[in-house]
Amino acid sequence: MTNSPLVLGPLMRYVDETSASVWVETRDAARVSVRAGGGRWAARTFQVHGHHYALVEVNGLEPGTVTAYELDVDGIQAWPDASSEFPPSKIATLDPARPLRLAYGSCRTSVPHDESGNRSHGVDSLRAYALAMASGRDLPWPDLVAFLGDQVYADATSEQMQEFIRARRDIEAPPGEELKDFEEYAHLYYLAWSDPANRWLLSTLPSAMIFDDHDIRDDWNTSLSWKKEMEATSWWHERIVAGLASYWLYQHLGNLSPQERAEDAIWQKVAGYSGDAELDLSTTLDRFAERADSDPVSYRWSYCRDFGDTRLVVVDSRAARELDPDNRALLDEEELAWLDGKMRGGFDHLLVATSLPFLLPMGLHHVESWSEALAQGGWGKRAARVGEKMRQAADLEHWGAFQNSFRTVAAIVSEVADGKRGPAPATIAFLSGDVHFSYVSEVKRSSGSRVVQAVCSPIRNPLPRLTRFFTAIMSYGLAAPVGALVARSARVPDPPFRWSGMKGPWFDNNLAHLEVTPEGLKLSWRKGVVEDGDHLHPRLEEVASLTVTAFDQRPGGRLKAGGNSPAPGRNRHHGRRPARVDRPSQTH
Repeated sequence: MTNSPLVLGPLMRYVDETSASVWVETRDAARVSVRAGGGRWAARTFQVHGHHYALVEVNGLEPGTVTAYELDVDGIQAWPDASSEFPPSKIATLDPARPLRLAYGSCRTSVPHDESGNRSHGVDSLRAYALAMASGRDLPWPDLVAFLGDQVYADATSEQMQEFIRARRDIEAPPGEELKDFEEYAHLYYLAWSDPANRWLLSTLPSAMIFDDHDIRDDWNTSLSWKKEMEATSWWHERIVAGLASYWLYQHLGNLSPQERAEDAIWQKVAGYSGDAELDLSTTLDRFAERADSDPVSYRWSYCRDFGDTRLVVVDSRAARELDPDNRALLDEEELAWLDGKMRGGFDHLLVATSLPFLLPMGLHHVESWSEALAQGGWGKRAARVGEKMRQAADLEHWGAFQNSFRTVAAIVSEVADGKRGPAPATIAFLSGDVHFSYVSEVKRSSGSRVVQAVCSPIRNPLPRLTRFFTAIMSYGLAAPVGALVARSARVPDPPFRWSGMKGPWFDNNLAHLEVTPEGLKLSWRKGVVEDGDHLHPRLEEVASLTVTAFDQRPGGRLKAGGNSPAPGRNRHHGRRPARVDRPSQTH
């Protein structure tokens, strides 16, 4: 989009039955308007470190409708571009009578989509999904795509990002090829979201996001010693402030409902501003980010949404950690209390999205629990130092490496599954990413709720082949019995329940799709495949699929794990009633 007043966006963010939130970054201070179905909604931009942003709340919509929209900047249409090859962007409000469809995944690097980029990082499965959606093929359109961490890599930058860094500072000086400040984060988000196909997808498919470590830095908040090591550098303070400020702006703001935004202290400054000049939010946002890092209980990044009979709980498993060696926890007391309050029965399906898998393969879980005990002195002080180094070097920092948190949440899950917190859901599904391989595991139960872990990772950042072999051995080979032995040697209690793999692992770049159906949860994973050397137009291909049914639907209480694709769903932009067009014009 040459000479466009837009830098990024529009991004379709929070959407419910009657409203939609549209986010943009513009080149200059401006008034941004969304036109849809005869109505018009507008917002002024605000400024952060020389960049300009707006979030337009489109409200008064009808449930279950699909409406094409255009976006104007200072009264001139900026989206869609007249030369675009993609269909019109649309606002699809939720239909309370229709079950949820959700796409999800994690770990996506931002490199070109040519032969070189596909050779080094594989085909971008998100982009392949976008091209399939745009083609009009019989693909069930999700209500929402959930990005479960590592949307950007601040610590492992591409050649394109490094070119930008070199143009503004000495790349040999710390932090080197890693990101330093807000300006570099803004460019990283531009690289991540500016490809035309992905940009179109994000303009029409609502999205929800939660960070993981690489959005800030590898091993972020692994331990107190890691945090102290970072804080001793000359560059970390600026990095963490820029990382959290940009995350709030580019990712978290769009997670919030209109009611939640109205209660957000930062957004209140935007909504309440009435001055003539553009609001400069730079100092306010930096101070907020600084406090969010030093005092994690000052802000909650987790959130919860209900979609009819399905609840989605999105859990921050990075910023809300308690790192005191005597009281280590993946979730601090306040965050755990919040999660405890959201884990309730009475829903058909309870989905818990956490960037880190709650149920690692059993062998890897044992190794991580042992590593925590080792680092905490389970084999003596000398071994504790080795354990800390091993924990950071091998990324042993998932739920299994925070045993107190794991066991507490496991008890909560068991209570929900046993019907002690209201009628037991048919399924409790943990949706995760992070580990760069995908799989499905099931807790061994015979009544109440099915409890499964469904991982989709990466979207685009595959493990090297040698690392895949090592990961498979550590996860599914001798690691299970050996890990159990060493964990017991460090006096780690056995897990409160046992689980086993149902499908996987596979190491493809892929994007998962979850659909609530009368038969249960239908899950599938899809990847992009290059044909005839056409790297720019990959074909979407299914990698794996299964259906998770309720216990009372299957003889013997077995999980139904089929190899067939989910039944093709109705394309929500073609099979639902049209939007009303007689709504009066509105300006906000």
